[in-house]
Amino acid sequence: MRQQVLSGVLMVVGALVMLMAGIGIVRLPDVFTRSSATSKAATLGAGCLLLAVAVFFDELSITTRALTTIAFIFLTAPVAAHMIGRAAYFIGVPLASTTVVDELRGRYNVQTHELAGADEPEPHS
Repeated sequence: MRQQVLSGVLMVVGALVMLMAGIGIVRLPDVFTRSSATSKAATLGAGCLLLAVAVFFDELSITTRALTTIAFIFLTAPVAAHMIGRAAYFIGVPLASTTVVDELRGRYNVQTHELAGADEPEPHS
């Protein structure tokens, strides 16, 4: 009984977090904030749902697969969001009108796509 309650709680939490990710996609103003919402919230939501599966079935093979999938999602989702954001920045996707500071402006070399360090002079583009 306790196992089913814990599984149910994890499923509800996971579903709510996934709902917040979906709302973030619709409500947030630009691709950069949307990718942040989807990577963080969806990773946590999927993690909770997979943990619910592992708790509910309580079998070694299912738990192993669920934990492996969680690890894979935790490793790949942030990297994918970063790469999407980086590609969007390179092709000139506009920032939201409410953006106050663009800390990357002038810091990327357009030819090599390398980011200058904070103490290095800005590359010529």
